[in-house]
Amino acid sequence: MADPYSTLGVPRSASEKDIKSAYRKLAKELHPDKNKDNPKATERFSEVTRAYDLLTDKDKRARFDRGEIDADGNPAGPFGGGFGGGGFGGGSRGNQGGFRHDGGFEGGAAEGIDIGDIFEGLFGGRGGMGGGPGGARRGPPPKGANVSYRLKVSFEDAATRANQRITLSDGKTIDLKLPAGVESGQQMRLGGKGEAGPGGSGDAIVTIEIGTHAFYERDGDNIRLDLPVSLAEAVYGAKVKVPTVDGAVMLTVAPGSSSGRTLRLKDRGFSRKDGTRGDQLVTLQIDLPAEDADLKARLDGWQDMRNLRSKLGV
Repeated sequence: MADPYSTLGVPRSASEKDIKSAYRKLAKELHPDKNKDNPKATERFSEVTRAYDLLTDKDKRARFDRGEIDADGNPAGPFGGGFGGGGFGGGSRGNQGGFRHDGGFEGGAAEGIDIGDIFEGLFGGRGGMGGGPGGARRGPPPKGANVSYRLKVSFEDAATRANQRITLSDGKTIDLKLPAGVESGQQMRLGGKGEAGPGGSGDAIVTIEIGTHAFYERDGDNIRLDLPVSLAEAVYGAKVKVPTVDGAVMLTVAPGSSSGRTLRLKDRGFSRKDGTRGDQLVTLQIDLPAEDADLKARLDGWQDMRNLRSKLGV
């Protein structure tokens, strides 16, 4: 692979934000779903993704900048070439596909090779350079490289732990069960779903990215929602329909409720690691109509004599 900075079109001094911005622009342009008849675009997409994976891994980026590994994540020394994919079974190779049905599943670069496997292949074992009675003991053959993926999960799916159907780089489709207490950045390991190798297949490493929502906000294991209510609903009380990640429910608003009052819907939040769920916290927001003549007429002559701001010292 070419220099990852050149591949993404960013300078070596680029911040992580700059790198992500460059990647998003190129990924949108080169995505295989938009270039089904253009294999060069697919190949370019894989190169861009591998470059992004290397440069957003702080450890790998630092090692690359110091010249310790090459652009594919292979050791750059002591022989200078890194042995990337040269028959030693540990080379890092990008994913040539691997997309979720909604385009949210992206393949990434494989993990780097084990330098111990290189010496084992060259000299016949980890214990020596081939001397001794009967020759050095050979270790087990190396497994194939791991393959990294990023899985984009909607807010609602993450909260309810809905199964995610994904397609791996070998074209096989599986249903992935999200873990309890799932968080953005959390990784899942799928044993034997990576690159094939003499000692068996490596693993697939799936990094989860949870999307944001138009009106829900995550607060730990809870979900927060600002709910508009009318003045009449707040004054007289009402039963109102409230959206949740599990579907709409009816919520009782008590008479005399004020804006800012928070009501709790049990077990409507995100799952916890112990399998229980957080709550949905609903904050009432009284929404007054603008320039409503009838409302003004009803309030004509009425005054609230309370000092509502006394607690503020004014």
